[in-house]
Amino acid sequence: MFTAYLIVALVTIVLTAGAAIADFAYAPFVLKNSAAVGVPRSWLIPLGLVKAAGAAGLILGLLGVPYLGTAAAAGLVLFYLGAVVVHVRTRVFGNIAAPGGLLALAAVVLVLDLAQAR
Repeated sequence: MFTAYLIVALVTIVLTAGAAIADFAYAPFVLKNSAAVGVPRSWLIPLGLVKAAGAAGLILGLLGVPYLGTAAAAGLVLFYLGAVVVHVRTRVFGNIAAPGGLLALAAVVLVLDLAQAR
């Protein structure tokens, strides 16, 4: 089970860190997507910091820091759940795959992390 957890956690870390970097760089697709759902440009750095903190927490969890990986995975689940809710609320479904996929990955990481703790 640890192998599955490791693989899913690493994929989640890479994609979440990449999303954070795109936020920090004001990547054109980020600007377009955030404008479509009504997220102001001024929120991109704080949102990127949350994503970066989640990725860092998962890394520290993999390195053995007790409970931090679990907390990071739970935080990412809540973050991406909020992103999906924003897409649904604004009825912008053309770009919901990214937050939806990251929500699924974070949820799997959380479930595998909790299953490992037993």
